[in-house]
Amino acid sequence: MAFPEDYLHPNEELILDLKPHWFRLVLPAGALVVALLVGLVVVLNEVHAVVNLAVGVLLIAAVAWFGVEYARWVSTHFVLTSDRVIHRSGIISREGIEIPLERINTVFSSQSVFERMIGAGDLVIESASTEGRQEFNDMRKPGSIQNEIYVAMEENENRKFDRIGRGGAPAPAAAPSIAEQIEQLDSLRQRGLISEEEFTRKKSELLDRM
Repeated sequence: MAFPEDYLHPNEELILDLKPHWFRLVLPAGALVVALLVGLVVVLNEVHAVVNLAVGVLLIAAVAWFGVEYARWVSTHFVLTSDRVIHRSGIISREGIEIPLERINTVFSSQSVFERMIGAGDLVIESASTEGRQEFNDMRKPGSIQNEIYVAMEENENRKFDRIGRGGAPAPAAAPSIAEQIEQLDSLRQRGLISEEEFTRKKSELLDRM
């Protein structure tokens, strides 16, 4: 299930849409496989009815556990856009967090040795928003996500300055030419603000730059 693009603002671009690492499904998937194997053994062998009932309950519980965890996994999104970080989760009741890129202060990533082997880890975002500090567990390649966030923050900052420039901010004045600077020096000399020696020396320095 992809993140709905109608949630994005006008001119907002989707950069990353990630689900938690598949390792989150290992335990419920393993329990389901064990329950299926036990059920197969029971079917192939004549056992007491009580055992059949117990195995049936075990199989139903394993299927339900895996189904719920898979639904949670599918419905969880960690999204990075050109403007913000979004986290959505929940099957029936939904929970969401949004952090504007300009409010992010620091992004941390951490991985244990085992997590590095499977490409998983945790991500922590510290921001000036009301949430302050948010931790996201079981992320895929958290170091790469950390880099992507910093790149998006830099590009967002550049776009902000571009918008300010297009909004009519005055362009920096061009530096006066050497001829204009000599004319200004001559005007100062004629008004007696600089001596003849100072005028000659400064004029020579300017001409040497040509």
